[in-house]
Amino acid sequence: MINKIFDKFDGAFAPNTIRAYRSDFIQYEKWCIEQGIKPIPATADSIASYVDYLSHNAKNATIRRRINSLGTILKLSKNYDPTKEPEVTLALKRMHRRIGRAQVQAAPLTKSLLNQLLDSCDNSNIRLRNKVLLRLGYETMRRRSELCSFRFEDISQSANGKSVITLTFSKTDQCGIGKVMPVSKELMSLLKDWGRVAGNEGYILRAINRHGQISDSLNPSGFTPVLRITQKRLIMGQ
Repeated sequence: MINKIFDKFDGAFAPNTIRAYRSDFIQYEKWCIEQGIKPIPATADSIASYVDYLSHNAKNATIRRRINSLGTILKLSKNYDPTKEPEVTLALKRMHRRIGRAQVQAAPLTKSLLNQLLDSCDNSNIRLRNKVLLRLGYETMRRRSELCSFRFEDISQSANGKSVITLTFSKTDQCGIGKVMPVSKELMSLLKDWGRVAGNEGYILRAINRHGQISDSLNPSGFTPVLRITQKRLIMGQ
């Protein structure tokens, strides 16, 4: 049943969104099987019990996302959606009282820290790529997946002659209206240097293996290792 439901979602949502919906439903389905109940049709009591179960282990943001995902899946598949019923609302309030609403916020990348990280990079291909990654992320303030979607072809000049880069799709722009963002002279200089290495076409950010071979793209999951290594070099003074 679930595969037929998600087949209908194909093309209407971003692939990452569909993967998240599928994962959230699978977690709910697994819990239902353990409880000996059917995941569909869902009831307000079953969803409320699921919230109570999650509140013992999951963070509030995760719980809210899973319930919202279930509501979307049930509604768009023409099944009864009980996620807004009083039983579920009360369960969510109990959850908030149990674990609170506060979220751990990541420390922001300040201009001072950015400059320190950039200074820790030399002109090797890997560290040149890292410089582009750092400054592109700092200037555009986009999500990892969105940064990885930037292409050299997205770079252009505005009417006033200044360099800009266009983000075609984003999590908040599923229809591809696009967002044009300015590019500083410093970033443009880095992009030109990196383009001479990577080839001036295709994805800007690329993975580089230990042999120095440059791939065609960079998976968003590759951001964390890059940032950790760059930070470690800064701390070690290398």
